[in-house]
Amino acid sequence: MDASLFDYELPESLIAQEPIEPRDHSRLMVLHRATQTIEHRRFYELPDYLQSGDTLVLNDTRVSAWRLQGRKPTGGQAEVFLLHPLADGRWHALVRPGRRLPEGSRVLVGDQLEVVIEGRLEGGLRLVRLHSDEPLEQVLPRVGQVPLPPYIHKQLTDPERYQTVYARTPGSAAAPTAGLHFTPALLERLKAQGVQVVFITLHVSLDTFRPLHTEQIEAHKMHGEWYTISPEAAEAINATRGRIVAVGTTCVRTLESAAVARRQVRHGSAETHLYITPGYEFKVVDALITNFHMPRTTMLVLVSAFAGREFVLRAYQEAVREQYRFLSFGDAMLIL
Repeated sequence: MDASLFDYELPESLIAQEPIEPRDHSRLMVLHRATQTIEHRRFYELPDYLQSGDTLVLNDTRVSAWRLQGRKPTGGQAEVFLLHPLADGRWHALVRPGRRLPEGSRVLVGDQLEVVIEGRLEGGLRLVRLHSDEPLEQVLPRVGQVPLPPYIHKQLTDPERYQTVYARTPGSAAAPTAGLHFTPALLERLKAQGVQVVFITLHVSLDTFRPLHTEQIEAHKMHGEWYTISPEAAEAINATRGRIVAVGTTCVRTLESAAVARRQVRHGSAETHLYITPGYEFKVVDALITNFHMPRTTMLVLVSAFAGREFVLRAYQEAVREQYRFLSFGDAMLIL
């Protein structure tokens, strides 16, 4: 399929620059696949569409990335974009200017932190080690910036607004943004009406947000992302009596990557390169909560595979017409 089939006109004025307050007061567009109809609601009305026996699956990854502005010992400016920590204490990172920061280079971030570049990896990544006299969990929030997507030009006053309220497993370079709409109170309402809430983990890489660079969507290569489904989560998902509702494309890719049979997943950790395009047969996911995505992205291709390209693009045209807010801090879509 030609990538142009997943294009649409997105006015820059509709790209949300800051999150709405409270979180669950964002708008919710509801797409009914069976009738090809659309409703306009608010996210706090989500319980109207879920019922006892359904399982809501959320990604509990926590954004651990930081953007660090520093300098080389010689005085030149340098930037280090920490992506996620490794088990040995080092980090995967992007650096700039890359050619002037070879292995062994040091970047000083204020007076409290030193970054040493220890190795070069594929895709422009670097292995770096951080040195500080203070615990890193205290230093990084003080000297680093929340790495918001490049289309957001306004810095957050509260970094936690780029985390879901249930984020708990560090390792993500970006937030699973469909989950940003949930509040603790909304989750409790859903549980009270018999909806099972289950957490899985997929650490989002920056490649998720990169647009399609090929003329044919099938030629696009997906980079790997690590996911974990605990034995308890797999057991709960596999025992679902109602619908399995994925919150975000990250949960869709995790569940479908771990599928062993219809509505059955295996537990464990693995790297997924799954690229879902129209024609894919979904094995696990029955319904999807997602945000409004950029044109020509793998997320829009996935949503089109789930709900049908023509129906999705018609919904997007209506969202533009109705002045919905788009992308990470924007409004939500529920596909049933």
